[in-house]
This record gives sequence, structure tokens and C-alpha cells, in this order.
Amino acid sequence: MAAPFFTTPFQPYVYQSPQDAVIPFQILGGEAQVVQIMLKPEEKVIAKPGSMCFTSGSIEMENIFVPENEVGVWQWLFGKTVTSVVFRNPGPSDGFVGIAAPSLARILPIDLSKFGGEILCQPDAFLCSINDVKVANTVDQRARNVVAGAEVFLRQKISGQGLAFIVGGGSVVQKILEPGEVLAVDISCIVAVNTTVNIQIKYNGPMRRAVFGGDNLITATLTGPGIVFIQSLPFQRFSQRIARAVTSPNMKENPKFFVQLAIFVFLAYVVIVSSLILTDV
Repeated sequence: MAAPFFTTPFQPYVYQSPQDAVIPFQILGGEAQVVQIMLKPEEKVIAKPGSMCFTSGSIEMENIFVPENEVGVWQWLFGKTVTSVVFRNPGPSDGFVGIAAPSLARILPIDLSKFGGEILCQPDAFLCSINDVKVANTVDQRARNVVAGAEVFLRQKISGQGLAFIVGGGSVVQKILEPGEVLAVDISCIVAVNTTVNIQIKYNGPMRRAVFGGDNLITATLTGPGIVFIQSLPFQRFSQRIARAVTSPNMKENPKFFVQLAIFVFLAYVVIVSSLILTDV
């Protein structure tokens, strides 16, 4: 039996591209992290819109459409951003740019050349990239084309031979799966997994559980070999708990809620009884 050891993802603070160009970077902070990337003249970083935190004075920022990042008309109609931000250093001296995580998340540097040139990620996991990186959706968002498989949940595919930065909520650990080793993970806790891992989706219990909460309703059974990155606090779970805390009624803070509910139930009862009486007449 394989040892159930998990490790903190390795962070190479110096990236060497296939062209032997060395690009240093530093990941700052504890939870809501920032990655600071050093740029030599004519070097650039491609990032998601709205992710920039700070730059040196020599950095130029341009919002462009990147053909390599496949975003269709349907994604654009439903709010998907179709552009990317390019940070370029045109000056004669070195510069830097700081890219921030969009929530309470950790930033993971992924050298795609060490992952076979391709990984599957949760939606919106991509933060920024250096050199040859392509971001695409693995599934057509139209309902008639959706198949209940791993690609429905891990909808973002990052490929190429460059360095990509992705984000994971809370604490992030990595698990190296040996050939034939099996690991069950809640589907929302998977940040990224390389394509050598076999993923099987499992629905736990009857579908009526979804009506009464649906926590841990869907799990993924991962079979090695490969590497999986796991997050402790998915953004969806975090936002749901905030929404419950904000919208859930509290008798001490909102005593009129139950009074209004009682009045609504009484009026509904009166309307139903009146309609029955009028029907009999």
C-alpha cells in the first residue's frame, strides 16, 4: 500500500525557459498571494484582466485579444472575458510586475514542460503565464453538448512549454500518484491534474440529496500515475458559506422576518380557502 503522504507544492523561484532565458519571480504573502515577476527588456507576461496589483514605471500594459486562448461566442455571451492583458518591458533596464490572486488563494507555478505540456484545471484557475502557454476550454458550454465527465468540472486546459501560474483556494497540497494508486477527492477540491491521471466521476447517494444540501455529492476517483493539486477551500464553497451567513435569518437581528413569514402563510391560506368556497358555490 502506498504511503498516504501529501506535500506542499514545490515553488521554483527561478524559471529557465527552453531558450535558456532565466526569469526570476517571487511569490509574496500567505493566503491572498501576489507573484512578482522580473522582466528584462522586451520580455512580457500575459495575465487575466483585473489581476494586476503593481508594476515598475517602465512596464507597458496592453489589453489585447489572444487567438491562442480559445474563447467562443457562447462564452463571451455568458460573461467570459475574451481578452488578456499583456505586460511588456520596453525600457533599457529591468522591470517587474505584481499579479495578485483574485481571492483568498495561493499561487502555484506550473512548468508545463515537466507535466507533459498539458494539465487540466478548475474553471478560472489560470492567473498569468510566461512564454509558450495556451489556455482553452475543454468542453462546449452549450447544454446539448455537455457530457457528464471530468471535463465538465475541470473545464480549463493549459498547454504549451512555458510557465503558468494558477490559483487554489485556502491551503494547497500535491499528491504524486503511483501507477495504479487510487485517490478519492471531492470534485470541487481539485485545482489541477495532469492528463496521465485517469478520472472517474462518482455520484454519492441518490439525487434527492442535492435538494437537501448536496455537500460532497460528487467525488472524483483518481487513478495514477500522475500528480494532482488539491485545495482546502474552493471558492465556490467559500462564497456559499458567506452567502448563507449573510442571507440566513437571525431572530435577534431580524425579528420581523418570522412575523412577515406568518402573515404570508396566513394570507396564502385565506386565498386558498376562499377559492375553494367560491368553487363550491
